[in-house]
Amino acid sequence: MSSTGAETPTAPPPRKRDRTHFLYLAVILAVVLGIIVGLVAPDVGKALKPLGTGFVDLIRMMITPVIFCTLVLGIGSVRSAAQVGRVGSIALIYFIGMSTVALAIGLLVGNVLHPGEGLRLTDELAGQGKQQAEGGQESTTEFILNIIPDTLFSALTTETVLQTLLVALLVGFALQAMGKSGEPILRGIGHLQKLVFRVLAMIMWAAPIGAFGAIAAVVGATGVDALKSMAVIMVGFYATCIVFVFGVLGLLLKIFTGLNIFRVLKYLGREFLLIVSTSSSESALPRLIAKMEHLGVNRSTVGVVVPTGYSFNLDGTAIYLTMASLFIASAMGDPLSLPEQISLLVFMMIASKGAAGVTGAGLATLAGGLNSHRPELVDGVGLIVGIDRFMSEARALTNFAGNSVATLLVGTWTRTIDMGQVYKVLGGQDPFDETTMVDDHQPPAEAAPASADQQRSDWPALR
Repeated sequence: MSSTGAETPTAPPPRKRDRTHFLYLAVILAVVLGIIVGLVAPDVGKALKPLGTGFVDLIRMMITPVIFCTLVLGIGSVRSAAQVGRVGSIALIYFIGMSTVALAIGLLVGNVLHPGEGLRLTDELAGQGKQQAEGGQESTTEFILNIIPDTLFSALTTETVLQTLLVALLVGFALQAMGKSGEPILRGIGHLQKLVFRVLAMIMWAAPIGAFGAIAAVVGATGVDALKSMAVIMVGFYATCIVFVFGVLGLLLKIFTGLNIFRVLKYLGREFLLIVSTSSSESALPRLIAKMEHLGVNRSTVGVVVPTGYSFNLDGTAIYLTMASLFIASAMGDPLSLPEQISLLVFMMIASKGAAGVTGAGLATLAGGLNSHRPELVDGVGLIVGIDRFMSEARALTNFAGNSVATLLVGTWTRTIDMGQVYKVLGGQDPFDETTMVDDHQPPAEAAPASADQQRSDWPALR
């Protein structure tokens, strides 16, 4: 205390240094080095593919336990099962609407650009198209039955997200019905969730190695010539995805939440970098769940919307299927009439459910859909094989952005989001903990704070 009797102001505690900042700088450097290796030594680049594949497999290994823990904790802690059902119903209605909008935009741009004119289909490319079609066929009945796992516990070891989602819903509702007797189990699952996210944080340190191998392999296999020959559809597709994300999703986010989509995407910047380096939106799924919880969306809402969206809210895939179908039909000299376009793309929208952001899944869905609806066009899939890896990145980024916005919108519509926390996080006052990736201070599930509008007015820079 000074001689005047005034207390010496206490300096705020220093913020803990975020060492993961250097990790993502290393990822950027690895991507650049991978491109150089792929161009200078293509054979070496292709030989590095297992590095990228191994990293993505490590991330996918964590998806099932992350979804299970998040959803069980979310549902088990809410009072009413009807609330979870309301969140799921609103989410599905929104997914159907957005898929329709994405298809319509892709249809419009494809008919304006007329991609594919002047290209020639060789026998080699036709063979590649048939090969892709072999793994892309699955009926609606098979898709529905595949949601049911062989056993209750086999869903925890499967790669099928919807099987995990089904079992987590059943377990969550069962614990909800058990009341106080189920609380010890919930606490145990809470500890398990912390362990899972800690393991995930450890895996992320291998991201630069995975990014280097993945990028070197695709550049070495594709080269520059394929990019030049397919530049029209690539540029058109990327431009369409940008218009959809910032024009459609950004407008919806602004109208219903008042948030600026640039702020939200900045908050998710590391996840977008991870997707670019691996070309799979699944690689960022566990981190999206953790970040949406930290942002202020209730755990049960995140647990329902994000995993379901990865199977049903594939906006980027919908745009891709639209433009790729028009591209192939035009290149083969058999353009689709408007009724044929609409019927084929409605079929594609149904067939695409479950193709959740894995590299090559969109191509297989395209081939399978054409084979079932217009088999004479299947050979043309070979025309797009060479650039599909680069288009896969745009698909994954758009799918990820769509599911991020969907989580915020559904949280707002169901009043399961704490807007005060949203503005604190986006304003930089409550940074995401990259070490634990677990938020121990979840807002109540019943409603957002009544003063959310007042809190929003205090953060004009985020609007």
